[in-house]
Amino acid sequence: MKTDRQQVSETADFLTPYLTELPVIGILTGTGLSETLETLDVSSEFDYSQLPNFPVSTVESHKGRLIYGKIAQTPLLMMQGRFHLYEGYSPAQVTFPVRVMQELGIRILILTNAAGGINLTFSCGDIMLITDHINLTGQNPLTGTNEDAWGIRFPDMTQVYDPSLMDLVQTTARNHQIALQAGVYAGLSGPSLETPAETRFLKTIGGDAVGFSTVMEAIAGVHAGMKILGLSLITNINDPDAPVKTTLASVLETARSAVTPFNRLLCDVIARIRA
Repeated sequence: MKTDRQQVSETADFLTPYLTELPVIGILTGTGLSETLETLDVSSEFDYSQLPNFPVSTVESHKGRLIYGKIAQTPLLMMQGRFHLYEGYSPAQVTFPVRVMQELGIRILILTNAAGGINLTFSCGDIMLITDHINLTGQNPLTGTNEDAWGIRFPDMTQVYDPSLMDLVQTTARNHQIALQAGVYAGLSGPSLETPAETRFLKTIGGDAVGFSTVMEAIAGVHAGMKILGLSLITNINDPDAPVKTTLASVLETARSAVTPFNRLLCDVIARIRA
């Protein structure tokens, strides 16, 4: 049986001939956010099913496509759709794309997601800069034998999200007059949404937004020594004292309505990262 490292290397080797320039940035998009980066100049694209050893997204709102291209001459890999624990994937499978990016030499990882707002000062459609996260999934992608070539056994997690990238996002948002929130992302395993009691708990322990992704990839990114930027699109507000039912359709509608400022912010940030 092939090791995780061998499988990752095979996928990276498959992609390498299609990369005219090694990518600098890796991006994983969340629910309803596959259409971000509209200014991306696409060179190559693959369905996940075309990539050796790659998992396949089972979520309808995730396109399941990997794209290689450039924004402002900055080469990047973009995953249109990610993998989740609730799909039945292991933490290693969820973070497989991050390891492929690591193998290809990517040093900057941008994670985006759709999230429920716990902070009641937030509104639907707000963009939240992730300043920290709380892993409540009960799982960790680093469990098991450590792959020393990927990172150290006990990576420090005191500064998961890179301060310089956060500063860049805040400056860019001001320049574009895009309202930007900031807060802590609470990661659950899903797929059932939170009860009012669970929402109160999340608020009590410091959560500002909640979702079913991102923390696995962020942990793997820290292990890989990457600089990480996290952005959440707030698609619904979780008020435990006045709960409102949330549907995937409403989440996608909010994502569609907010994708233009989200796209403008992200594209400009990427253009400035290499400057």
